[in-house]
Amino acid sequence: MAHRATMTPGAAWPARWAGVLLCLAVATVHVVDQGGITATRDPYYIGIAYHVLEVAAVVAATLLLVGPVRLGWLLAAGVAAGPLLGYVLSRGPGLPGYTEDIGNWTEPIGLVSLALEGALLLLSAPIVVRSLRRGPS
Repeated sequence: MAHRATMTPGAAWPARWAGVLLCLAVATVHVVDQGGITATRDPYYIGIAYHVLEVAAVVAATLLLVGPVRLGWLLAAGVAAGPLLGYVLSRGPGLPGYTEDIGNWTEPIGLVSLALEGALLLLSAPIVVRSLRRGPS
């Protein structure tokens, strides 16, 4: 029965579907930004981070649909927070070997990405916090 409890919805279905769509939208924006699924951005570690994010977003979307939902929301929060932090660091001080985006705060695809990630974080963070307050299920 304890296993079944972790599979129960962490939020109502409309919120879960919104999370699924936002996760997939974040993945799509990053695939487009890197130039396709098989492309890898330079420097190499940035390209790998893009691929990890895209896979994590698809996994989070899948978990939100089929469970365990709590893990799906936690991963969705990471899918939102990770690229938000990357955006700020890459546009602010820059990242090692990656300085071409310093000061490029208004790049259109970056702004779309920020909006999607912000919406996903605003949706997922309260659900994760409520889930943690309830304790293990």
